[in-house]
Amino acid sequence: MDKLIYILWGPKEQERKQRQEVLLREVAPKLLASGARKLTMYIADQDSDFKSAAPFHPGERMCAEVALWLDSAEQRTPHEEALRSAGFRFAGYLVDESIYTEYGGNRHSGPRNWPDGTRSPGIVAVTLMERPKRLSREEWIRRWHGRQSPVSEAMQPRCRYIRNVVVKALTPDAPPYEGIVEEAWPSVKHATNPFLFYGAGKNPFKLVWNMIVMLRSVTSFLDLTRIRTTYTSEYILKS
Repeated sequence: MDKLIYILWGPKEQERKQRQEVLLREVAPKLLASGARKLTMYIADQDSDFKSAAPFHPGERMCAEVALWLDSAEQRTPHEEALRSAGFRFAGYLVDESIYTEYGGNRHSGPRNWPDGTRSPGIVAVTLMERPKRLSREEWIRRWHGRQSPVSEAMQPRCRYIRNVVVKALTPDAPPYEGIVEEAWPSVKHATNPFLFYGAGKNPFKLVWNMIVMLRSVTSFLDLTRIRTTYTSEYILKS
């Protein structure tokens, strides 16, 4: 199967609750009926409406990510039409997925025990990443997978960590993202409280040290002005 990711930008006047209903009640059934083998949506809805701890960058923010699995990426036309007819602009990517940590894979959460179609507990950060021109693709992936992944796993209270390396863009004028990350956190507090986010307990000295370690790791393979992080609600609609 091929995994496809679509980054969505919706009508500016669309409210978060309306966006949630359109995607879950109108778009998702069409995607499944058109042959999606698996489907997950990450929606910036009313349940993920809080100030991000990530750096703010000007420009339009994504409103959702749709991840679907097809027998072949060549079968994507009806799925793209379902997104388009719902009023969304989008950029599509064929990706190579690797799950670094699954639910239940560490001490921060138990195995997934909620059914398809219901909102996952906690909150999911979707990060869109560009590769700096100073790094080859091979070196970029080596630093991301070989350094940043274990550093962040050891430090941060994530429940799930999915890495998607972009194989190719599927739509014209898609932004030049080469990595798309989905990180699940136990609660909004874990994603916004720096002591929890950086695994520092209540120790301010550990917080400062962990922030330095994280900054060094992240800036070794990313330009902080070229990443975009959006907090979302996760809906695993067909697993």
